[in-house]
Amino acid sequence: MLGAALFTALLAQVAIAVPGSPVPITGQTLAVVLTAAALGPGRGVAGQLAYLLLGAVGLPFYAKAASGWAPLVGPTGGFLVGFLPAAFLVGLAARHAYDRRPWTAVPLFVVGQLVILALGVAWLRVAASLDFATAFQKGFLPFVPGGLIKAAIAGLVMPLLWRLARARAT
Repeated sequence: MLGAALFTALLAQVAIAVPGSPVPITGQTLAVVLTAAALGPGRGVAGQLAYLLLGAVGLPFYAKAASGWAPLVGPTGGFLVGFLPAAFLVGLAARHAYDRRPWTAVPLFVVGQLVILALGVAWLRVAASLDFATAFQKGFLPFVPGGLIKAAIAGLVMPLLWRLARARAT
C-alpha cells in the first residue's frame, strides 16, 4: 500500500499545466488505476488514502511537489478525493478479472478515470464558484484525451503484468 502511495506521488510529478484551469494534467490517475487493479478494492483505497494523508501532512506528494491541506480543499480536491472511489471500483472489478484482458481492462480503466473527473468537476464547481458549464469546460474536457490515453496504457500494461506474474509463479 505504501508502494501505491509512492507510485502515485511519483506520477504526480508528471504534470502539465492546462491553460485556464487550476488543475494540471498529471500521471496520478494512471497510478490510481494500476495500483487498484493490482491491490484490489480495500488495499487499493488504503494506498490512495495513504497518498492523500502523506501529502496532507507535508510530504511533497501532490502535483508539482505541492503538499498540505490546500490541494485537498481547493479546486484540485475533488480530483484527489476521487482517487478513493475510483480505486475501490477498479479494485473490485479487478477482483473479478476485468483487468486481465485489454478489451475489458481498457473500459474498466476509462470508468476509473471518469469517476475521478466527475468528482473533480463537482468539487471544482463549488471550490472555484463556477457554474456547471464552466466547471465542465475547465475540469473535464481538457482531461478526456489524457484520461483515455492513460486508460489505454493501463489496459495494455495490466494484462501483461498479470501474464508475467503467472509465468513467474509456474
